[in-house]
Amino acid sequence: MGEQDPGGGRKSSKSTKAAPEEATRRQPARKAAAKKTAARKTPAKKAAAREGVTSGTAAGKSATTPKKAAPKKAAAKKAPTASGKTAPAKTAIKKATVAKEATGTRKATGARKTAHPEVVGEKTTVAVKDAAPAKTIAAKPPGNESRAALVRRARRIDRELAEVYPYAHPELDFESPFQLIVATVLSAQTTDLRVNQTTPALFARYPAPEDLAAANPEEVEEILRPTGFFRAKTKSVIGLSKALVEQFGGEVPDNVEDLVKLPGVGRKTAFVVLGNAFGHPGITVDTHFQRLVRRWQWTDQTDPDKIEAAVGALFPKSDWTMLSHHVIFHGRRICHARKPACGACPIAPLCPAYGEGETDPEKAKKLLKYEKGGFPGQRLKPPQAYLDAGGKPAPPLGAG
Repeated sequence: MGEQDPGGGRKSSKSTKAAPEEATRRQPARKAAAKKTAARKTPAKKAAAREGVTSGTAAGKSATTPKKAAPKKAAAKKAPTASGKTAPAKTAIKKATVAKEATGTRKATGARKTAHPEVVGEKTTVAVKDAAPAKTIAAKPPGNESRAALVRRARRIDRELAEVYPYAHPELDFESPFQLIVATVLSAQTTDLRVNQTTPALFARYPAPEDLAAANPEEVEEILRPTGFFRAKTKSVIGLSKALVEQFGGEVPDNVEDLVKLPGVGRKTAFVVLGNAFGHPGITVDTHFQRLVRRWQWTDQTDPDKIEAAVGALFPKSDWTMLSHHVIFHGRRICHARKPACGACPIAPLCPAYGEGETDPEKAKKLLKYEKGGFPGQRLKPPQAYLDAGGKPAPPLGAG
């Protein structure tokens, strides 16, 4: 059988020997491939080492490299666990915990600063609800000022004003209740000075209610033109005069209930007449009075009737008429609407609104419209006490 295939046995022997030789030849190739794989892994290991982490550290210890130390945050992000894998969930939990603790610390610090504002530095700003204006210097009375404290403060202000304006008086010229009620109706939307300059001609031509009731409206309008809104005012004073003649026999009533029934007469006008023509106590709530009592925090009401009731409850009824004069005098001379002369105000220590106007004494002094500074008053025929105090009468209409 061997002779039939003489080379068969030798061929089998050669192929058997060739197998190990071929395996031997393949070993260098495998080693080369292994080296390439190791070469590819080495940069990754070196990069991990540069970031402070070694691939073989099972306990999570980081290798330190002084020259290229990684930031703490990066190390925290890539810190391995015991299994060699990162734990982003735990890192996020730690960050959230730290942030929460930091927020709590900031809140606690802010609470301590707010609780003790007296220890806050000069440049530190503490937010306070309903803070006073930036210019305010005087301490603002607390919002929970007691009723008794408010009454004491209000009455003290009135006493101080009485010393400053001992000659305070109604600033409309009149010689009878009729003249006073007409002048008060005309004073709406204009100054007392302008009314006082206009009424002499009116009363010279129509001295009694019966005369004005029968007057020609066009002639009355021409006289009242300087006061503004002369057509409406003409209608009011003629209607007022007719009502006095028809309902009260030409006499001005001396009670508020009847006075407010007259055309053009409200509670303010009624109390001006009652207090100054009949001697009955009344509070005159004009624009000056409203402005000042709110600045002084006697009331926060805006309706004149409610202001009258609130302020009247702070004072004895016998003080009401002169209280009105003191407040109105002060509003016209010192506590102006647009720019109060705070630095020259005699009641500054008692005023919650101190600082709304000029606080420099020299600059504030220039804002005063004061009798003793040579300024004329509103009346052409003022009371003698006013003249004795150095006040000057107002010039007649057309005199400048």
